[in-house]
Amino acid sequence: MGTESWDTLRKQARHLENDIDLKLIAFNKVGAAAPAPAAGSSDTAPLLGDHVFESLSLEIEQMLDKLSGLNEKMAEIPGTGAAVMHVLQRHREILHGYRQEFLKIQANHTTRMEREELLRGSGLGPSMSSPSTSGLSRRDMYLKENTHLHNSSSMVNDQISIAMETKEHLTSQRQHMKRFQTRMHDISHRFPLISSLVQRINIRKRRESLILGGVIAVCTILLLMYAFH
Repeated sequence: MGTESWDTLRKQARHLENDIDLKLIAFNKVGAAAPAPAAGSSDTAPLLGDHVFESLSLEIEQMLDKLSGLNEKMAEIPGTGAAVMHVLQRHREILHGYRQEFLKIQANHTTRMEREELLRGSGLGPSMSSPSTSGLSRRDMYLKENTHLHNSSSMVNDQISIAMETKEHLTSQRQHMKRFQTRMHDISHRFPLISSLVQRINIRKRRESLILGGVIAVCTILLLMYAFH
């Protein structure tokens, strides 16, 4: 009886896994092809696409829960050996992979819709395009976005180069100051009368270094904020 139950549950699990695989393929296609509404077009199409996506999402989620229940039932069958446990572990890995793919498709769809909504709100989206030019406008939209990202990346690289040059310049100045400090230290030992003057110079030098470092940090942060704005 236990063997029959195991075979029956495993057959149901494999059949359900095949169904989930096909549903995920369709789910991915619907999520990637969901159109953004354009001016002059009916709102029925985007609403229908969202309805299909939500329906598939709910159906796949129910199928995943059902597959999880089948795996739990197979695990509860007594007298399972090492081979059976290996098969059960494989079914659990398949379920985990399906869940990850399901969540990934949902996240990609949400990110895509939010980005298109943002681009439409900024005037870069295809909201003013006609049906005959919507594909071209969509390409132009992504080209503009790609150009903007490329320009931002170039600007960041330039700022990093400037920061590296500034670092090298400050390192060179630091070495000169250390040599100067060593000389002044030797002089202070030779001439105790100017020891107090050297201490004042050192205090002022530390204060100026802190101020300079703060100014450089603030400028760098402002430049990075401007580049990624």
